[in-house]
Amino acid sequence: MNSELSKDPYNIIITGVGGQGNVMASRVLANMMAGKGFYITIGETFGASQRGGSVMSHIRLSARSIWSPQIPKGRADLIVGLEPLESIRVLKVYGNEEVKALTNSRPIYPTGVIAGEMIYPTLDELERMIKSLTASAWFVNATEEAMKLGNPIFSNIIMIGAMAAIDDLPLRRDDFGQSVLEALPQSKLEVNLKAYDIGTELMKAQLSL
Repeated sequence: MNSELSKDPYNIIITGVGGQGNVMASRVLANMMAGKGFYITIGETFGASQRGGSVMSHIRLSARSIWSPQIPKGRADLIVGLEPLESIRVLKVYGNEEVKALTNSRPIYPTGVIAGEMIYPTLDELERMIKSLTASAWFVNATEEAMKLGNPIFSNIIMIGAMAAIDDLPLRRDDFGQSVLEALPQSKLEVNLKAYDIGTELMKAQLSL
């Protein structure tokens, strides 16, 4: 388990659409890192979030100082996409040759696609596009696994568990549990820990290939 940041500052963008728990994921991650004494800044942008619009959180972590909340274009170190098309949008602006991308494979179709007015890319096309933007790309069936736990919202926690397995950050299971207890009742701890563990194991399986 890494005990330090792989870069300082370490720049993370968590992106998704309204209703996916994007903000909660960023808060949980920030609380985990703050508990270790790191400086944290968070900047958030919201589209029409109540209608499934884009939601993006900029998280900057440092052991040395506080940084401005906005990550400069082309300077992200890790992009966590709770929705694949949102990953592509963020990668095009904030990505670089060394950025890592962790993406939930399950798409959320915009209203225009549902109405037959727009065409949404296939999963194969989405994966090819993401891999064309970074050599370090991983895909996790987070929503599918979350549904097995009874609620698709757990996909955000599964993605945090997957982030821990990348080992760029000193993320520990115990720290996650403490962060959950600061935000949710004790009764919610077990299922959130299970979601976290699922994400970690899914990512470890990919990294071992």
